[in-house]
Amino acid sequence: MIGYYNYTVILTYLSLASAVLGMFLACGFYGDVPHPELGIICLMVSGLCDMFDGKVARTKKNRTENEKKFGIQIDSLCDAVCFGVLPSVIGYAVGMRSWAYIPVLIIFPLCAVIRLAYFNVAEEERQEKTSEVRKVYEGLPVTSVSLILPFLYSFRRDIGYDVFPIIYGIFLFVIAIAFITKIKIRKPGMKMMLTFVGIGVLELIWLMYKVKTK
Repeated sequence: MIGYYNYTVILTYLSLASAVLGMFLACGFYGDVPHPELGIICLMVSGLCDMFDGKVARTKKNRTENEKKFGIQIDSLCDAVCFGVLPSVIGYAVGMRSWAYIPVLIIFPLCAVIRLAYFNVAEEERQEKTSEVRKVYEGLPVTSVSLILPFLYSFRRDIGYDVFPIIYGIFLFVIAIAFITKIKIRKPGMKMMLTFVGIGVLELIWLMYKVKTK
């Protein structure tokens, strides 16, 4: 079989599997009723897997150059689905179904793909010059949506089910522009990553409380 199959890509593949499941659940696969909250939870799971897949991959010291390049490509391809396509599908599930929303639902994954492709080119060029771990990102990392959108979704009922699609669409558009804007963002260290995990857990608890009490 083509490709590389070892423990270094397991989290990346789990992230993709969670995202695909999230799309089905958000659009009504479970009980023929849309469940965007389940899609949001799957988005958070994808974010958690993506947060540590790079660190897991680097524990394999004897990776070949082809394995390293494959890891970069497969990570970005999966990220395009997890953090580019899934948020738009969730947007459709929460009510972004008129023609006015279509441009945003298209622009968001497009900007995510552009951001990821640019990162791949820049990362390959950087690795030819140094073996140091990247310290700064250009543009908002696409994985950030796994924290931003769940937090926003937790206020869906408070905002109002009729108004929420508009607010969600505005967030998607602003985030999409941030993906392709040349802003410098410091890559988080382990302490910050664990902080993000803690924030994600709190968001999940808050989200489940909101869903349970609706």
